Amino acid sequence: MTFNPLEQQGLPLERQTRNWRELNVPQLDPDHSDPYARCRVIAMNGIEIEAIMFSHHFTRHCPDLEVRRRLAEVRAIEAQQQKAVNWLLPGLASVLETTIAYEQVAVDLTAWVARMEPDPYIKQAFEFGLLEDFDHLYRYANLYELVEHRKAEKIVDGLTEVMPGRPTPLHHRHPIDNVRDHYDKNTVHPASRLHALTIMAAEQQTMNFYMNVGPEYMEPIARQLYQEIGMIEEEHVTHYETLVDPAETWWEQLVHHEYNECYMYHSFMETESDRRLRSLWELHLAMELEHLRIACELLRQHDGKEPEQILAPSLPEPVTFEPNKHYVRELLATQVDLTTLGTGYVRDAHERFQRWQEAVHGGETPPSDQVLEEARHKFGTDYRMETEGPHPVPSMRGTPNPP
Repeated sequence: MTFNPLEQQGLPLERQTRNWRELNVPQLDPDHSDPYARCRVIAMNGIEIEAIMFSHHFTRHCPDLEVRRRLAEVRAIEAQQQKAVNWLLPGLASVLETTIAYEQVAVDLTAWVARMEPDPYIKQAFEFGLLEDFDHLYRYANLYELVEHRKAEKIVDGLTEVMPGRPTPLHHRHPIDNVRDHYDKNTVHPASRLHALTIMAAEQQTMNFYMNVGPEYMEPIARQLYQEIGMIEEEHVTHYETLVDPAETWWEQLVHHEYNECYMYHSFMETESDRRLRSLWELHLAMELEHLRIACELLRQHDGKEPEQILAPSLPEPVTFEPNKHYVRELLATQVDLTTLGTGYVRDAHERFQRWQEAVHGGETPPSDQVLEEARHKFGTDYRMETEGPHPVPSMRGTPNPP
């Protein structure tokens, strides 16, 4: 059945404020909950933070006092939603365990979005970033075994493979080569806009997370790896945010953000395996429907447009967390050697890329490779979890893991 948020009745804004008891949500059980439930929590936290920060930036550029007040009212509820969502994460999990879950989100959310993306250029952008986050998962999994002496398979639960992707040292590109061509707001497929907003938000939260938690480690190798991958996540945010048409007005962007929140909460409500979480997604969807109605009112008043002019008549297929092992393997076999040049992609290490590599690495082994060297020295091999057979790229195959 199709779902059109514009035709749905939301929860009135004056009934959305929750007290501390209501916000004190029970944590996920790290030992018995669905790993993809945790992924949905992490993804939704990124969506909420993007909504909050967009509203703050809009407020800083808006001279109308009444609009600023309206944005503040909705933003306060969004902040409560973000707390309710993010506080679902189990407090028992270490920062590194949560990091591995973040990278599982990056792999399987981006893979699903790429599979569904109708625009070839935007699809290529998702596939390119996906192979880099896949390698980040592999590097952090090796750090996890080194620092915490545990294996990542319990976190990803066999749903996502752990093995090399596009090598992390090769992710450092000249900044101008991270800027993509943007879609045209007048002709873009509605799903493409939602996909771009979703992955941009997810990568932005990953960037924020790494640049804040990285210094909390005592181990030098851990601090250095977070620093390196944190820099790459900034590249990824540039990569994805530049897909969005800057000609969209503030009012249009506000509507699109609220519409995307409706899309994501509706998706997770439809696909959630945990009944308690499904109730939360349903509650937040009811709230977001009202936020969307308010945004549409502002669009009419200040931009002279009807929401039907810029929104699809119904939501696309629900975003689904599911294994994407064969899709990722196909991309590894065909795209692992790509880099960027201008707004496109090439296989050659061009001069600008090489100059940036030399400047960043300074002739030393980067932290992402040091992690693997230490793992191989200590355990005899790097950590992998290859459930579907040997690595699809022969040159990336390693020695078998010891029993």
